[in-house]
Amino acid sequence: MNKLAIIGASGHGKVVADIAKKNSYREIVFLDDDENVHECGGYPVIGKSIEAERIDADVIVGIGNADIRKRIQESIPVEKLTTLVHPDAVVAEDVVIGAGTVVMAGVVINPGAKIGKGCIINTCSSVDHDCTVGDYVHIAVGSHLCGTVIVGDGTWIGAGATVRNNASISSDCMIGAGAVVISNIEESGIFIGVPARRMEMGKKSTKNMGGGIPPNSKS
Repeated sequence: MNKLAIIGASGHGKVVADIAKKNSYREIVFLDDDENVHECGGYPVIGKSIEAERIDADVIVGIGNADIRKRIQESIPVEKLTTLVHPDAVVAEDVVIGAGTVVMAGVVINPGAKIGKGCIINTCSSVDHDCTVGDYVHIAVGSHLCGTVIVGDGTWIGAGATVRNNASISSDCMIGAGAVVISNIEESGIFIGVPARRMEMGKKSTKNMGGGIPPNSKS
């Protein structure tokens, strides 16, 4: 198939389109539920997300929000979903990558790693040997998982964060930009700082938690 439909006409979608072009997709179109959006990155918006199942094209969800990405991807037959890996990423031969995942430029994924479905492995991040990354995880720009790390489903690893080797992180966590995880995180929540500690929601604003795309964003 040389045609790709990207769901989500957004900044993240533009990056996905660029990777698709470098993967030899000759025709790229967008689907978006906002009727006021007609193009993205020079590519046309031709319909809504509900049309993904019927369109004669490979499909990928280009939306940063993990809950929205999951909801939409789970509605699409798996045989229609594609996986995109930027040609400038370094991915070991035995790495397993799930459907709908995007691996961006400058990423390094080392031997034995397993990446779930619907993930975003963002620019210049790294996933070292024997890591297990769950479904719909976002490893943000410049963040690093050391060897044998486990990351639960739906977790966000913020820009520039580091997770030490052998650490496990629960599902549905947010690790703040620049945080350093040095011990297991066994419950969902927001964790910031060096070393990373659970954030008390009543004391600080989360608006600058960062890590690429805000978790409540469509893009």
